Amino acid sequence: MNVALPLIYNLDFEQLTAQLKAWGQPAYRAIQVWEGLYKQLWDRAEDFSNIPKDLREKLAASHSFSNLDKQDTQFSTDGQTQKVLFMLPNGNAIETVLMRYAERRTLCISTQAGCAMGCVFCATGQMGFKSNLSSGEIVEQVLFFSRLLKQDEDRVTNVVLMGMGEPFHNYDASLAAVERLSHPKGFNLGARRFTISTVGLIPAIKRFTAERRQTGLAISLHATNDELRSSMLPVNDRYPIVDLIQACHEYVEKSGRRITFEWALIKDVNDSREQAVDLAELLKGLNCHVNIIPLNPTKGFAGARSTRERVTEFRDILHAEGISCTVRVRRGIDIQAGCGQLAESHTLAAKPA
Repeated sequence: MNVALPLIYNLDFEQLTAQLKAWGQPAYRAIQVWEGLYKQLWDRAEDFSNIPKDLREKLAASHSFSNLDKQDTQFSTDGQTQKVLFMLPNGNAIETVLMRYAERRTLCISTQAGCAMGCVFCATGQMGFKSNLSSGEIVEQVLFFSRLLKQDEDRVTNVVLMGMGEPFHNYDASLAAVERLSHPKGFNLGARRFTISTVGLIPAIKRFTAERRQTGLAISLHATNDELRSSMLPVNDRYPIVDLIQACHEYVEKSGRRITFEWALIKDVNDSREQAVDLAELLKGLNCHVNIIPLNPTKGFAGARSTRERVTEFRDILHAEGISCTVRVRRGIDIQAGCGQLAESHTLAAKPA
């Protein structure tokens, strides 16, 4: 891995076209290289059999084809979840998770190493912010797993920007990665196959709304009053619930799309009947779906996940109040597949005694 060279996945199609034109190459070479990267999934310049040898050599000399150095891989006992720990050139660790379902192959990808949002129940938030990923480093996570799935004649069907980091804190790179992966002449995964999860950065939500993106939007909510939510998600002090919900209404009205709310159920914190009723009242009239997530415990948070009975009751109350909701299937608990847990353990292990 030649980390001194610029990462080729950081180039969008227009930039790649301009680069090849500057080298005196005909316009169709850009399509050939683009298809090699995103359709054939080649990750070495010498693999590009559709272009002349001298151009392959020039690509190899001028660009890196990987910034992600695989450090560790873990599989869940049922074989349906796989987590990979990568090291970045700057020495920071990130992780990516593949979840296999009956009809879907979903990737949970990272947009930052660490996170500045400080959500108390999240292992990544407990790490603090380390660095932003480039758009190419976000893209490369998807291509890495796409190559693995291709070996089984399978492919990625969905991508959630819900791994390490706050995607809207790295807005330009996150959305550029989505655009690159949804490019019709390349990887061609439709924009609606992506979901961006945010803790509720209202200016970014408004920008996202104004740009009329087709990518799905999910909001980490977890509480219906500011005091409780601020104790869990410090960003709520800056962007309180009433303003957040208003921004969500604007998104739904202008996009015509349903919005998702994520609710991590924590025992005796936000799993009561009263909280469920309050949540239904808060979301009344909004085209939305609630994703109920039994807490994935972390070492840095003392809270426990709700009982099965509480989870069922919470879901049933929302249903009775006309709120669409599902309980997320828990995956990868035995391999600490929650955001940042593997990277956190790697960081702790790397610290001197």
